[in-house]
Amino acid sequence: MKRILFAGVLALAAGTQALAADLPPPSGPPPRAPAMYVPTTSPVYNWGGFYVGINGGYGFGNSNWTAPAPTTGSFSTDGFLVGGTIGANYQISQFVLGVEADLDWQDLKGNTSTPAVFCGGVSCQTASNWLGTARGRAGFAMDRFLIFATGGAAFGNVEAGLNPPTTYDTSTEIGWTAGAGIEAAFAENWTAKLEYLYVDLGNASCATTASNCGTHAAGSTVSFTESLVRLGVNYKF
Repeated sequence: MKRILFAGVLALAAGTQALAADLPPPSGPPPRAPAMYVPTTSPVYNWGGFYVGINGGYGFGNSNWTAPAPTTGSFSTDGFLVGGTIGANYQISQFVLGVEADLDWQDLKGNTSTPAVFCGGVSCQTASNWLGTARGRAGFAMDRFLIFATGGAAFGNVEAGLNPPTTYDTSTEIGWTAGAGIEAAFAENWTAKLEYLYVDLGNASCATTASNCGTHAAGSTVSFTESLVRLGVNYKF
């Protein structure tokens, strides 16, 4: 009896294996592999486009009156300024090239009474109440931060005369400017910048009122340079 039972178990096992081999494979697609995690990053800021803005800051510089007689020597000028800006940028990879122009009202002035013989005991005063620049810009962008250098033409008025009686010879002079700065994008279309500019407006002259100081002052040549530290806010289209 044991032999008969054992032979039956073996026969049942062999039949089950044969039936499993003949069954069709399970239907449906194979299970999907787990999805790969891809970290997300914020888009890189685009500096290209046209923009307008406002700027303001402080200027400080030097003037020097020279004539056939003893000169004043270099004396300081300073004052505040505020104005508007327009420009455009073009970005290539991380490099940003652009052009920018601005026009500022300013209240820069300074005076000296040395030497007294030069102006007969009154002050020789140099002043300027407006300044414009037209410059190129080249910078390197690090996402929302831009470091740039800039340079180009500068133009403004130079007033040279006596104080008192505060009468001036006024002329518009053209010179050059150069500087550098940093700009940051604090919103999608808004940027803020801090920049420094050195401006040289060359030489003006003081012929009419300077002659009141004496014959030695007639035809005086008046140099005018200034350094500007400005903050600005721009809106980019």
